[in-house]
Amino acid sequence: MSEEAWHEARLIPTSGINGAQEQEKRATSALLAVMGAVPEFSKALLSPLGAPARVPATYIEVPFDLSGKKVIPDGLIRVTRGSKTWTALVEVKTGKNELQTEQLDNYLDVARGEGFDALITISNEVPSLPGVHPTPVDKRKLRKVQIFHWSWSYVLSTAIVQKEHRGISDPDQAWILGELIRYLEHDRSGALEFDDMGPNWVSIRDAVAAGTLRANDKVAPEVIARFDALLQYLALRLGRRLGIDVSQVVDRKSATNPTAYLADRMNDLAANGTLTGSLRIPNAVGHLVVTADLRANLITSHVELDAPKEGRQTTRVNWLLRQLRDAPDSARVESFAVRSRTGNAELLSVAREDPKLLAPDPSKELRSFRVAMDSKAGAKRGSGQGSFIDSVVKSVDQFYGEVMQNLKAWTPTAPKMRPEVPAAEDGLRSVSLSSQDGPASSAP
Repeated sequence: MSEEAWHEARLIPTSGINGAQEQEKRATSALLAVMGAVPEFSKALLSPLGAPARVPATYIEVPFDLSGKKVIPDGLIRVTRGSKTWTALVEVKTGKNELQTEQLDNYLDVARGEGFDALITISNEVPSLPGVHPTPVDKRKLRKVQIFHWSWSYVLSTAIVQKEHRGISDPDQAWILGELIRYLEHDRSGALEFDDMGPNWVSIRDAVAAGTLRANDKVAPEVIARFDALLQYLALRLGRRLGIDVSQVVDRKSATNPTAYLADRMNDLAANGTLTGSLRIPNAVGHLVVTADLRANLITSHVELDAPKEGRQTTRVNWLLRQLRDAPDSARVESFAVRSRTGNAELLSVAREDPKLLAPDPSKELRSFRVAMDSKAGAKRGSGQGSFIDSVVKSVDQFYGEVMQNLKAWTPTAPKMRPEVPAAEDGLRSVSLSSQDGPASSAP
């Protein structure tokens, strides 16, 4: 038998998984065991939750009594530092399984009764906004216990960033974390990528295209939430490739007045047929803005950046064009002048030939630029070729890789020192503050 047909032994095998329950047990045990074995990984996951920076003790299927009823959370994490102990229950779902409100309410009651600090849920559900739990629970149960949610995409992204970019000090621990990554990336693990725009996607998309969607539609908010969840997934995916924490830009209004925020999004979808969101990428020139135009069937990725504050207007345009030398000709560049509501837009191929088209009036000072790329939107609600999700992912990857990562913000030239001038016979230099006054007159 050829060695090519042999299967390499794995620390966490994917073979032999039968049914969703076994899939959840294996995923829970694998994740919690690796958290206990790789301190850098557990710290990356638990420190944002307020846990002490120590190696956790982890357990699976810990039974508790709740008013005479036996409840068994999937796991428990305990971190001790000195006299302080931080404890969290863990509930896990894999595949298409979703978290259940009644089950979470029971675990919150257990945590409160036992004096635990938190409940951590893990599933393939991606929250629509950072810090928002995908499953509604009784808020009265959160007075003494916090609830946190990790999508499997978040867990996988954290593991990859920690291993490949931030580093693991111990080689054996790095190998262990690599085995967890390999396991979670396998289809049979039940840790899925974001792959569905929801059951109402097609009907809402068709209503927008036909111009019949109303701003008070009952199911459109679910599609808006799915798009925001897609942005969360895009942030995790891009951060995984860049090795940094990419995040969704959250409108302040969404936190202070979520009802009004949703109404604005609904009006925009009904009136303009667009869904829009932004990603914050550390050290990038600006936010990466993603717009899905469901009427035009287009995905647009763009970034805005300030124009230089000095030089002629065409000089400022050429400053940008030099940075776009490797960008595709199909990219679009827009320029905006001070105190002007409209701008001048040209394809990059045209602007390269005649930069003056972006600054037709030399007397109007350029304020900012916008660089954008359009691509065709997929139609299918799921993932794969021809899907809306994949078309958005491809648009973001291409725009950042071919355009945005090459852009730098303008910085003014450092001031130059004036050369020293030899002193004149009267002891003054031409650059002295008093050199314009002439020699002092003698007293009468």
